[in-house]
Amino acid sequence: MRLHKKGLSTLTKLVREEPALWMGHPLKRKEDRRLLTGLGKFVDDIKLPGMAYAAILRSPYAHARILGIDVSKAERLEGVVCTLVGEEVAKLTDPFLQISSPPANKLKDYCLAVGKVHFAGEPVAAVVAETRSTAEDALELIDAEYEAVDHVLDAKEALKPGAPVIHEEVGSNVVFRGKWDYGDINAAMKQADKVVKKTLHFHRFSSTPIENNAVLAQYDKATGFLNVYSNNQMPMFCIPWVSFALKFPSNRIRMVTGDVGGGFGTKIISYPYIVLISLLAMRSGRPVKWIETRTEHLSAANHGNERMFEVEIPVKNDGTILGLKVKAWDDCGAYTRYEPAGATIWAQVTPGCYRFKNFQMEFLQVMTSKCPVGPNRGYSRMQHLWMIERSVDIVARELGLDPTEVRLKNFIRPEEMPYVTPSGGVYDGGNYPESLSRVLKLIDYWRWRKEQVEERKKGRLIGIGISTILDSGTNNFGQVKITNPENPFSGNSEGARISIDGLGGIQVALGTSPQGQGHETFASQVVADEFGVSPDQVTVLMGFDSAVNPYSHQSGAYASRCAVMGTGALLGAAKKVKEKAAKIAAHVLKADPESIEFKEGHAVDRDSGRKIPLWQIGNIAWVNNVLLPEGMEPGLVAIHFWRPDFGLPDEKWRLNQTLTYSYQSHAAVIEMDPETGKFKILKYAIVDDCGKQINPMIVEGQVHGAAAHGIGAAMYENFEYDEDGQLKSSTLVDYLVPTALEVPDLVTESMETPSLFAPKGIKGVGEGGGTPISAIANAVEDALTPYGVEISDSHQNPQRIYELIVKKRKKM
Repeated sequence: MRLHKKGLSTLTKLVREEPALWMGHPLKRKEDRRLLTGLGKFVDDIKLPGMAYAAILRSPYAHARILGIDVSKAERLEGVVCTLVGEEVAKLTDPFLQISSPPANKLKDYCLAVGKVHFAGEPVAAVVAETRSTAEDALELIDAEYEAVDHVLDAKEALKPGAPVIHEEVGSNVVFRGKWDYGDINAAMKQADKVVKKTLHFHRFSSTPIENNAVLAQYDKATGFLNVYSNNQMPMFCIPWVSFALKFPSNRIRMVTGDVGGGFGTKIISYPYIVLISLLAMRSGRPVKWIETRTEHLSAANHGNERMFEVEIPVKNDGTILGLKVKAWDDCGAYTRYEPAGATIWAQVTPGCYRFKNFQMEFLQVMTSKCPVGPNRGYSRMQHLWMIERSVDIVARELGLDPTEVRLKNFIRPEEMPYVTPSGGVYDGGNYPESLSRVLKLIDYWRWRKEQVEERKKGRLIGIGISTILDSGTNNFGQVKITNPENPFSGNSEGARISIDGLGGIQVALGTSPQGQGHETFASQVVADEFGVSPDQVTVLMGFDSAVNPYSHQSGAYASRCAVMGTGALLGAAKKVKEKAAKIAAHVLKADPESIEFKEGHAVDRDSGRKIPLWQIGNIAWVNNVLLPEGMEPGLVAIHFWRPDFGLPDEKWRLNQTLTYSYQSHAAVIEMDPETGKFKILKYAIVDDCGKQINPMIVEGQVHGAAAHGIGAAMYENFEYDEDGQLKSSTLVDYLVPTALEVPDLVTESMETPSLFAPKGIKGVGEGGGTPISAIANAVEDALTPYGVEISDSHQNPQRIYELIVKKRKKM
């Protein structure tokens, strides 16, 4: 493949490059000083003249027809500015764009429910008032009348004849149905010594950022601009959705983000709220701010995809996995606000870390009467990889083998890199056996195995779980053409601008919109190396402003893309600036531009040793421009848009869906109390490999944060609905988020396998939140071996575990 050759030549270039000065150094984050001293600027810190506040009335029903909404009492309350209901929204706006194939693309989705509510918590009306408290008081004066209709909360049930149809205009609850078929799974079944079968369930949860969704909209009648301040992760990607819905020119929408208190994917699909608050700003003639409450966030922002699997695994008695046959039901909730992207994104990591070539997946995505789903750390791959890692442990148990033995037998070998997966993904380098070996050493695996045997004799239940999971990053939007070939999306791109001013100051602007990942720090390190200066001499603009920052409509912070895409854009912009600066320096020094290099704040002639400071080059470029070479344009600034070499899916839906594949191996040791079903983590170890590290301190923070998310999902966080479709965990009293007291000490180690395809050999990091979910599930099942308990769920609820133990005890 052409991509392989390009990747290998890139690797050769990386090896020959001179060592970087600042890349690889664990510099303290530039952002931290303002954030730790209370000087961060979040949406709620912005106050505009004449600003009013919005509050939203939400449906108490999971599925109901709206018979009427009377806002007259609310409008008479002193301090109320205006109101808005769904019928008005339907006249003022168009439904949101849909990327599904027919008939699912007929779904009509507005910023307020129109005619019917589809999940408990769906917005039905909004109030703008002088104060937030007045707006919230006014909600209690709105008379909303509903007629409850049947709802459905299970994806399989939603497919049955006679099941309630969530959206009548679609005609069914099916969003997507597709089949991936590679190799010969039937032949693999015949060759197998055994076919292991299992039904698995991956639960709903969210990444729960510290800061909830927030929007401040201002319509400037004088300029005709709509100014939107939000904490959306992909504000530039939102622009088409907002523009089409509002029927408002995209070139007059200004999207601004500042500091953002975490996102993890959950802040990508906040565009319905951006449209709603924008409408309210236009109607009221005032800037309008809305800050989401925690209950609103948990019940109606977005959840991670819930998924059920039926798995068949043909294996040899020595543990060789011959293939995988899967049927999956994905519950995407009541709306498709980012879906059906999740119906294809899992295929980025089709075989996980394993070598099998025979694979078949029948995938159904289904709507139910639950909160809509959206990207959540490790989006769609997390569910798939959990299924694979559980399957590997299940195979080991069935064959009486150690789970490490089965993994080592089936891992893709480092010498096979770049490795092409059955679905066309191209793994860009890695050593999975070495990663597993290192984490086993960190956890002292074999000592724990011996201790486990001895402690079981005393009635003490020790469990050991391991997991190695890929961390794909920098996605190819061409994958959405699998769900709908007419979708006008493909590839990926990112923009950056670098300028050197008349005093030699270096300023950088990126299209990425950070939420705490340290973009200002890593960008300054990359640029500092290019110009031979200190990172302190590089200023990176905070946040994102579509009127200031260069961007593509694929820009943003998602899919572990920012380090890779941002670096590609930065290197391109730096190259352009350096080429021009070198020509100016060579003109002054009477040297060859090819002999100019940048060191210690100077442009240096490699041949003579003569040099000129950057400030003087900037001065000539901007101010003293008579000294410029003849015909050269003044200024010293460049914008660059970088894109990877991606393609489109073929007739079998094969394509390289993402550029980089970092990975992590986790190992957990737990102790189980069989009398309660509760367990505690005794030791936890992680080995990560995200290629060449720009800033090891930031990488370590990402690894710790992802582990905390995964441990929380495995042990504490779960969205459960009662039979009436009401979310049972809509506050932090019921939806348990782990604190520093619950997250164990993490023993970590890093490997560095350079990417074969990405700039500087770097890879994305941050999607590894799924790894603990399988490691802990495997550890729980391992601990319960004496009872023969099998774990089929991703959430390890103590009550459910206890019930399984009791059930097995009755049969013993």
